[in-house]
Amino acid sequence: MKCELSTEQIQFFQTNGFIVIEDFLSPEELTKWREAVTEAVKDRNGIKMPGKEGKVGMDDGINKDSEYFSKVFDQLLNLWQTNDKVKEIMLDERIGKMAAQLSGADGIRIWHDQALFKRPWANPTSWHLDTPFWSFSDRRALSIWVALDDATLENGCLYFIPASFKETTFVNKGIGKNMDGIFEAYPQFAQVASVSASMKAGSCSFHNGLTIHGAGANMSSGHRRAMTCAYMPDGNTFNGEPNILPEAYLKTLKVGDLLNNDEQNPLIYKS
Repeated sequence: MKCELSTEQIQFFQTNGFIVIEDFLSPEELTKWREAVTEAVKDRNGIKMPGKEGKVGMDDGINKDSEYFSKVFDQLLNLWQTNDKVKEIMLDERIGKMAAQLSGADGIRIWHDQALFKRPWANPTSWHLDTPFWSFSDRRALSIWVALDDATLENGCLYFIPASFKETTFVNKGIGKNMDGIFEAYPQFAQVASVSASMKAGSCSFHNGLTIHGAGANMSSGHRRAMTCAYMPDGNTFNGEPNILPEAYLKTLKVGDLLNNDEQNPLIYKS
């Protein structure tokens, strides 16, 4: 695993709100990730996340227009909670350290992992933000996105609006059908050139949760599979947004409570 970050890479991320790391996984590690994620997805049998009844393609109360989004990608969350092989991958302290270095946080907790499989001919993923969906509000929160297949301009690679995270807010504008909907809220970025993040299988990107990003349609007959994980800096508190938290846990929380439950959000790195 290419887990050592240079000063230049950290500075690039903190300036632009994203970075691509080529050949992040070795060929052997890529095979391990693919096998683990494939097994975990199969075992789920379409259940989107533990503790909730929704299946892939159903309205989850998070994304609107479920019929449209069922044709954007198959999305399964917190596979680490239901598969030991994925758990070993996701709780890797080396990745936690990378997230801490890029974000400037002292400690990193898993918010949720997420398999994102774009099927052949799938719809585009509209420009959006991540952090406003989550149950905490931290400008340092970030995600890793690992390509399990080559992510290309043809099959729906990611795109980023550089430096947008410096001006976006926690107001949730959602993920609409219209690709340009986010620019109604942030018109200052409507004329900024986006950056494509095509990458070979085994490469990865990190992006800040307030960086405007999206993905193209899959214009190919093949799948575009990715495994991702969102990270919460340690010490964050509940903001009242349910997001992916199980009902039983939500009942124990009030706004302002520390989100330090290691069963739900394990601490994977502390400096």
